[in-house]
Amino acid sequence: MRPPSRPQVRPQVRPLAGLAAALMFACVPHAPRPTDDLFQGARVIAHRGASGEAPENTMAAFRAAAALGVPFELDVTLSADGEVVVIHDDSLQRTTDGEGFVDETPWSAIAPLDAGAWHSAAFAGERVPRLNDVLAELGGKVLIDIEIKSPRGDRPPDAVAAAVTRVVREAGLQDRVFITSFNPYVLQACRTYAPEIRRGQLVARFDDADLKWIEKVALRNLWLNGKAVPDLIAAEADWLTARAVRRYQAQGYRVVAWTVNDPAQMRSLVEMGVDTLITDHPARALEALGAAPRSP
Repeated sequence: MRPPSRPQVRPQVRPLAGLAAALMFACVPHAPRPTDDLFQGARVIAHRGASGEAPENTMAAFRAAAALGVPFELDVTLSADGEVVVIHDDSLQRTTDGEGFVDETPWSAIAPLDAGAWHSAAFAGERVPRLNDVLAELGGKVLIDIEIKSPRGDRPPDAVAAAVTRVVREAGLQDRVFITSFNPYVLQACRTYAPEIRRGQLVARFDDADLKWIEKVALRNLWLNGKAVPDLIAAEADWLTARAVRRYQAQGYRVVAWTVNDPAQMRSLVEMGVDTLITDHPARALEALGAAPRSP
């Protein structure tokens, strides 16, 4: 269990500069590429790895998901010296024994941190991995969803997009990963650097996001599709409706729902037409959906 002093952090989207001006000329194109070959029938994705059973965004969590034959999602941002670090938050303190912002800390100071003891003593000594570490061990074994976090403040997305796409290309895994982000400008940068890697737009209510009303409406309605040009939609499960699922699918998108841990809700979303579920508990999801996990 997570200690009370380190609460779960909700996804955040930072203000999108120049959005109002962009919307004056907004055209909403829908040109998603097929994703059936990418997903190969996968109905479940493990959120930050099997994070219900192991510390999130660690090799232990990713190995647990891969052992079930389940794709997994992970979060990435850049260290001060440009390493692609697998961690959810901007700061280190919730999931490690370190302090400070990731983008102000060199990799040499992040590498020795304990990223597992907060979860339980059994995982003490788990480290924060880099994206290339994850891809080297598990790339190609299961599909990997790489969520790129928005850079802090006014920092442009180009550096993180360039670094992530370079790591993926160096691993030769362009057809075994996809990239997601809440920020369409991050996805636009990824499209510039590696157009062949498929992209997913994350959408939500954005209730807690520091955004203007019009910005929330724009993101929910994909008004910046001309920049992101996503191939799938990954939507907050509690916000999804059957009507929204039908609309997205009619536009050609695969619909992925996050983060779903209740078996009844899992079955309801599948009945609604959702293609794939993201969950902290992949074994539970496989059981709820009647899909047998891979034998050890």
